[in-house]
Amino acid sequence: MAKIYYQEDCNLSVLEGQKIAIIGYGSQGHAHALNLKESGCDVIIGLYEGSKSWAKAEAQGFQVYTAAEAAKQADIIMVLINDELQADMYKNDIEPNLEEGNMLMFAHGFNIHFGCITPPKNVDVTMIAPKGPGHTVRSEYEAGKGVPCLVAVEQDASGKALDKALAYALGIGGARAGVLETTFRTETETDLFGEQAVLCGGVCALMQAGFETLVEAGYDARNAYFECIHEMKLIVDLIYQSGFSGMRYSISNTAEYGDYITGPKIITEDTKKAMKKILSDIQDGTFAKEFLVDMSPAGRQVHFKAMRKRATEHPAEVTGEEVRKLYSWSDEDKLINN
Repeated sequence: MAKIYYQEDCNLSVLEGQKIAIIGYGSQGHAHALNLKESGCDVIIGLYEGSKSWAKAEAQGFQVYTAAEAAKQADIIMVLINDELQADMYKNDIEPNLEEGNMLMFAHGFNIHFGCITPPKNVDVTMIAPKGPGHTVRSEYEAGKGVPCLVAVEQDASGKALDKALAYALGIGGARAGVLETTFRTETETDLFGEQAVLCGGVCALMQAGFETLVEAGYDARNAYFECIHEMKLIVDLIYQSGFSGMRYSISNTAEYGDYITGPKIITEDTKKAMKKILSDIQDGTFAKEFLVDMSPAGRQVHFKAMRKRATEHPAEVTGEEVRKLYSWSDEDKLINN
């Protein structure tokens, strides 16, 4: 059974005298940097020349440098840019500036696990992966709480890698909630599978299929949107708060009865077989290879951009834009533009 660490297991003083470079200042980057700074850590930001985030990071009180200069100055380097950009950035900016005893950190194991980045043996390699988006990592910290994190040590050159990683987790607020010990392999494979089979691929496809079924049967698209897409959040919030049993306690007997008899008709043995194939493709590197080829300069993201365009043109997107105007609480631009 993997261990869970809490605040009493973490010692923030381990980071005293350590300069931390946060590479990237997006959703996770800004949250990690601000939380660490407010925890008393010495934090700088590393960005590419011309980054739109440069002025924002400076306005929030940080010294900002190129990724190479930040890596050169830092003792701890946390890489928080897109997976497909990390290998080149590492090779060009971080690797030439690594020194013995430095700690290289990630919030997702993709590039280490699939061998896109191979650090030298004289540095620590660790992961702190918050199980929530950056704006939640920030807001929970500001509220005196925290988002649970995963911790993994891939390489312990100093003999203190876990202690430093746990201190980092405390600095961003994660240890207030709990930090679950894992490995780079486990985090990478389970994270990719969850995203593809359930959280993004599975849920979006299920909602769209339900929407299409009702519309094709002649029902108003707005009714279909409410029943198959809008209400998904209501159900997921109940599960998030109190599990499947709590959700079923809160819904009607009609809905609960339909849950039991219909779920197995939708998620069949064939669905499970498809999930096992998805997991296999993740485990053997097939997905990673396809993704990196498409995102490479040669691939030019042609397939990715075509899929994105097709998805944005789905009728549920058009209907949803209309329906969401009815929400007095709607603040959809905040998440996209913040």
